[in-house]
Amino acid sequence: MHYNFDEPVIRKNTNSFKWDKFDKSVLPMWIADMDFQSPPEVQTALQQLVNHGVFGYTHEPAELIEVVIDRLEKLHNWKVKKEWIVLLPGLVPGIHASTQLLGGEFNSVMTSTPVYYPFMQAADSGPRQLQAVQFLKKGNKWAMDFDEMKAKATLDTKMYLLCNPHNPNGRVFSRTELEELASFCLERDLLIMSDEIHCDLILDESKSHISIASISPEIADKTITLLAPSKTFNIAGLGCSMAVIPNLELRNAFRKATYGILPHPTAFAYEAALAAYKYGEEWRKELIAYLKQNHDFLLEEVNKIKGLEMLPLDATYLAWIKYEGNFEGGIEKYLASHGLGVSPGEQFAGDGFFRLNFGTQKANVEQAVEILKKAFA
Repeated sequence: MHYNFDEPVIRKNTNSFKWDKFDKSVLPMWIADMDFQSPPEVQTALQQLVNHGVFGYTHEPAELIEVVIDRLEKLHNWKVKKEWIVLLPGLVPGIHASTQLLGGEFNSVMTSTPVYYPFMQAADSGPRQLQAVQFLKKGNKWAMDFDEMKAKATLDTKMYLLCNPHNPNGRVFSRTELEELASFCLERDLLIMSDEIHCDLILDESKSHISIASISPEIADKTITLLAPSKTFNIAGLGCSMAVIPNLELRNAFRKATYGILPHPTAFAYEAALAAYKYGEEWRKELIAYLKQNHDFLLEEVNKIKGLEMLPLDATYLAWIKYEGNFEGGIEKYLASHGLGVSPGEQFAGDGFFRLNFGTQKANVEQAVEILKKAFA
C-alpha cells in the first residue's frame, strides 16, 4: 500500500460533528465521514488555493464537468452530457429540491425503509405524504418489497426515492431489481430521485454500480440522480455535489426550486472535487481494500456476539446491525455508556438496529468490537 490508513488522525477539538458529539471517553462511530486524511492531491490543490490568497466568487472549472462525464462512463458505463449536470453545495439540498417539484401537499412520495433520514425529512418539509415500504430480508440480503409497493401506490404517489448503494443496509441493487423498479415507476408515471453518493464505495468485487437512469432513455427522462465525491474522498465538509437530470423540463424545474436558496459550491469545493476525481483513483482503490478488511473483520466478530446480527454489505462503510433487548433511553445511550457512539436505527425508521461507521483505523474497529462484546455479555 502507498497510503497508511492505519495512521491515527487526531480529530478531537477540531469542531468535528463526529468527534465532539459524545463525551471524550466515547469512541464515535456514528455519522458518515471517515477518519482518514483525504488524498494528498486534494490537500495540495487546497493548499495552492490558500497560497493564492484571493477567495472571490468562483465558477466551476470546465475540466470538472469533463472529469465527471469521463468518470461516469469509465466506472459506471453511463454516458451523460454536460448540460445534464447541475452542481450543488450538498447532496441533501438536492434531495429536498427534488421533492419540492411535486407541488401540492396531497402528493405522496414512496421509499423503502429503513433509509437515510433526510429522505423522510424531505417528505415532511413539503409537506408531502410519505409512503414507506419496509425492506424484506431474503437470506443474507435486503430486498425491495415490490408487492407491497404496488399495494400502497395510489394516484397521489408522484415520486420514488431510491438510495443506491443503500444507506443504511449496504445493498447494491442488481440490474434485475432496478429494471423492476423502473417498470413500477414508468407504469405509474412516477419521478425517481436516486441518491447514488456511495457509488464509488463498492466492497463486493462481484457487484457493480448501475445508475437507474442508465437503464433506458424512458427512465432517464424521469430521473434525478444525485452524486458527490464527498463520501468516497472524505471531503463532506467542503460541500460539492451534483444532480444529473437528462430531461430539460425537469432540469429547469429543479434549477428553479434551488434558485436564490442554494448557493453555488465554493472555490474550495470545486478544487477538491476536481483533484479527487482527477488524481484520487489509486487512493480510492487502496481505501476500498482497507475498508473491505474492516468490514470482513467486523462481520465475523459481530456475528459471534449473542444478541447481534450483521448481514454482509455490498457497499459503504456503514454496518447495519440488529440487536436484541430493550435498553432504557435507547441503544444510542446504552452503547455510549459503554464507550461507543453509534447511530440509532430509529433515525432511519429501523427499530431494533444501529448503524456503525467502520471508515476508521482498524484499531478503532477492534476497540468497538471489544465494547460490543462487553455491552452484550
